[in-house]
Amino acid sequence: MKPIYKGKTKDVYALEDGNYLLKFKDDVTGENGVFDPGANTVGLTLEGAGRAGLSLTKFFFEILKEKGIPTHYIDANIENATMTVKPATVFGNGLEVICRYRAVGSFLRRYGMYAEEGQALDAFVEVTIKDDERQDPPISEDALDMLGVLSKAEYAVLKDLTKQIGQVVKEELAKKDIDLYDIKFEFGRVGEDNQIVLIDEISGGNMRAYKDGVYVEPLELEKLMLV
Repeated sequence: MKPIYKGKTKDVYALEDGNYLLKFKDDVTGENGVFDPGANTVGLTLEGAGRAGLSLTKFFFEILKEKGIPTHYIDANIENATMTVKPATVFGNGLEVICRYRAVGSFLRRYGMYAEEGQALDAFVEVTIKDDERQDPPISEDALDMLGVLSKAEYAVLKDLTKQIGQVVKEELAKKDIDLYDIKFEFGRVGEDNQIVLIDEISGGNMRAYKDGVYVEPLELEKLMLV
């Protein structure tokens, strides 16, 4: 294996067959020891978080595969906390796409003049630039197109996939009486035809979920979903 990239929550290696291996870590994003899926720093280390995140990711990616929704997923080894994926190129230096069902987190911080905490949102899709130095600023469809990060046609695909995948996750959580408030995705281009697919992971570390009005920690979410 050839090391390619060391990230906050996982490392990436190139395999001899041309695919990539993602190694999930026990680090999660947050600030001052408090988990926050929207943070751009590692806030704390939770023992078992890597395997838990991968277990949930495998669960969701296999559901998406059954539904014919494109992802980079090939297979996963839970014991080793690794996932084999197709090679993908990201948009620009990386984008994060958030699907919001409730007004919380950075959405509430920005729009609190008009929104109330926990207010219902209709699968609001928001794109932010992965840029730690500038605190991951939101960016509009027009700006993405003008700056050559992705075209308006690609943006439409991105938005549609975000809503589709968000709904799948929301429905699966609802089966366990868990309410999804928001979820963060990453997408990339795969293959010669540059097909837009979901990349990275779908785990507790990428979402805010609540049960009976109480926030569900990432490790607890995995236990609730996979029992």
